[in-house]
Amino acid sequence: MRGRTREPMRAKIKHEMAERIKHAGRGTDHQSSPGREPFFQRRFWPARLAVLTTALVIAFLLGALFVSYGSKLYEDWRQNRLLHRAAALLQEGKLTEASQTARELLARHPDSLQALYILAEAAEQQNLEETVWRREQIARLLPKDPDSQLNLASAALRFGKLDLAREALDRVATADRDRAAFHVVAGWLARAEGNLAEQEEQFAAAVKKEPSNDLYQFNLAALRIHSSDAEKSAKARHTLQRLSKVAPYRTGALRALLNDAVGRNDLAAADNFAQQLQMSPEVTFGDYLLCLNFYRKLDEKKFRPLLEKVKPFAARNSSDLASLMDWMNQNGLAGDVVKWIDKLPSAHLGSPPTSIAAADAYATVKNWSRLKRWTRTGLWGDSEFLRVAYQAIATRQSQSRNGGAANTEFETLWRSAEQLTNDQPEHALALARLASKWEFENESEELWQRVAENPPMRREALEALRRLYRTKDETGKLYDVLQRLHETSPNEAPITADLARLGLNLEQNTERSHQLAKEAYDRAPKEVNCAVTYAFSLSRLGRNSEGLAIMGNLPPDQLHDQHAAVYVALLLAEASQLDGAQEYITAADNGKIYPEEKKLLDEAKTKFAAASATPSQAISSTPVELSPTPTASQR
Repeated sequence: MRGRTREPMRAKIKHEMAERIKHAGRGTDHQSSPGREPFFQRRFWPARLAVLTTALVIAFLLGALFVSYGSKLYEDWRQNRLLHRAAALLQEGKLTEASQTARELLARHPDSLQALYILAEAAEQQNLEETVWRREQIARLLPKDPDSQLNLASAALRFGKLDLAREALDRVATADRDRAAFHVVAGWLARAEGNLAEQEEQFAAAVKKEPSNDLYQFNLAALRIHSSDAEKSAKARHTLQRLSKVAPYRTGALRALLNDAVGRNDLAAADNFAQQLQMSPEVTFGDYLLCLNFYRKLDEKKFRPLLEKVKPFAARNSSDLASLMDWMNQNGLAGDVVKWIDKLPSAHLGSPPTSIAAADAYATVKNWSRLKRWTRTGLWGDSEFLRVAYQAIATRQSQSRNGGAANTEFETLWRSAEQLTNDQPEHALALARLASKWEFENESEELWQRVAENPPMRREALEALRRLYRTKDETGKLYDVLQRLHETSPNEAPITADLARLGLNLEQNTERSHQLAKEAYDRAPKEVNCAVTYAFSLSRLGRNSEGLAIMGNLPPDQLHDQHAAVYVALLLAEASQLDGAQEYITAADNGKIYPEEKKLLDEAKTKFAAASATPSQAISSTPVELSPTPTASQR
C-alpha cells in the first residue's frame, strides 16, 4: 500500500516542477491570475509599440527619399546624356538621328527648350515646315525673348506664313526693335509683301547699327544698285565690287554687278563680270543664262555660236533644259525652241518642266494645231492643269472652228484646268499668270481673287487686279484693291498717294483721303506722285497757293507727264495763271489719261475759259512760278 502511495506523489511533484520551469522560461517569476496580463507587460508594451512604429515610419521616409533622389539623379543623368547625344548628332550632320533623340527627350520633358532648339535646327537644315512649329513652341515658352520671336518670324517667312511673321515681330518689345537683327527680319517681311521702299529703309537701318557686317552691306547694296538715285546706286556698285572679292558673297555680288552693267549698257564692265562669274566655283546654269543676256546684247554674231554650245550642256538635265527653253521663249527665240524640239529625244520632253516649256513655245509662235496635238495626251503629273489650260488656249485661239463652239469647248476645258489646281496656291498662281498673259480678263480676275487670299502671293495678285481694273476703268473695284494694298503695305508712299488721289477723285472717304495724301507727302516729298497728290488735296481744301508751291519744287520733266499735267493745269487755272495752265492742258491732252483725270482736265478747261473771259482777273495777284518748260533732251 505504501509503495503504491509514493508513486502518485512523485508524479505530482514532477508535474509541478515542470510547470514552474515552463513559467520561468516565459520570463516571469510570479503567478498571475487567470485571464490577466503580467504587470510588466501592461506597463511597457505601448511605449515599445510607439518606438517601433516611429522607426518604421522613419525608415519608410528615408527609403522614399532615397528612391526619389536617386530617381531624379538618374533622370537628370539620362536627360543630359540624351541632350549631349542629340547635340553631337546635329553637329555631325546626322539630322534624322538627332531629331529622333530630341523627340525621345521631349516625350519625357515636353517643355525642354534644349530639345526644341535641336528639333528646330534639324528641321531648318532640312528645309522642313516643321521648323515653324518648333520655333512657335519656343516662342510660346519664351514670350519676352526677342531672339525667339525673330527666329519664329524668319521661319514663318521662309515658308510663306506672312501673317504669323508679322505677329511675331509685333510681339518684340519696343526697346528691342532698334537692333540690326530686327531690322533685317522686318526688311525681308517688307520684301515678301512687295514693299521695296520699306525693305530698303529697314536694311539701311541694319547697316547703320552694324556697319561692319558684310551680310547686311550685301543685302542693302544688292537692293540699292537698282535705285533711280544715282548716288545710292554708285555707292551700292562700289560695295558689291568690294564684296565680289569676299568668298561668301562673290557669286551673288557678280550677278548683281553683271545685271547692272547690262542694264546701263556698260558692255566692257559686263564682259569683265561675265568672265569672273563663269570662273566662280559656285556658278549655276542660271548664271550662264545671265551671261547669255549680256552676250546677246554685245554681239549677235558671237551670241549664236555660244547658244549652240550651251544647248547640249543644257540637254543633260531636264531642269536646265527647261530653263534654257523658258529663257529663249521670253527673249524672242520661241521659233528656235520649236525647231530645237524636233531634234531632241522624246524622252527629254515627255514630262514637266520641259513639256510645259515646249507648250509655251508653240503658243508663243501661235502654232495652234501643233499645240493641240502636244497637249492632247501626256503625263504631266502635278502640272496636268497646265496641259489642259494650254489645250484650252489652243482651242480659243484656233480659227478652225466657229466661234460659238470654240468658246463652249474653251470654257469646259478652262473650268477643268481650274478644278485640277486642287486649290493649291502655287497652281492657282501659275494658271492666273497664264490667263493674264493671254488676256483672259474674266478668268484671270477670278483666279487672282483666289490667289490674293494667300499671304505670300497677295501682293502679286493685288497688283495684277490693279492693272486689270485700271485697264477696264473699273474705278470702284480699283479703289477697293488700293485699300487692300495699303493695308498690306501701309508705309509705302506711292500706294498711299494712289489711294488718296483716287478717293478724292471719286469723293470716297474724303476726310481720310486728305489725311493719306499728307502722310504720303511727308514720307516721300520728292516723289512726284506723292507731291502732286498732296498739292491736289491742298487745292481741294482751299489752299491752292500752297499746292502750287509744292509743285514748283518738282523737276519740270516730271510735271509734264500727262497724268501730273492734269493736276498742274487745274491748280494753275484755279490761280488764273493762264499761260502756264494752257501749257499743261496741252501736255495732258497729248497723252492718254484716266477717266477721272479727264473730268479734272475738263474742270481745268472750264476754269481757264472763265478766267480768259475776264481779263481783269487773268493774272493772279500772287503768281506762283513753276519750273520752266523742259528742253527736248529733258523730256
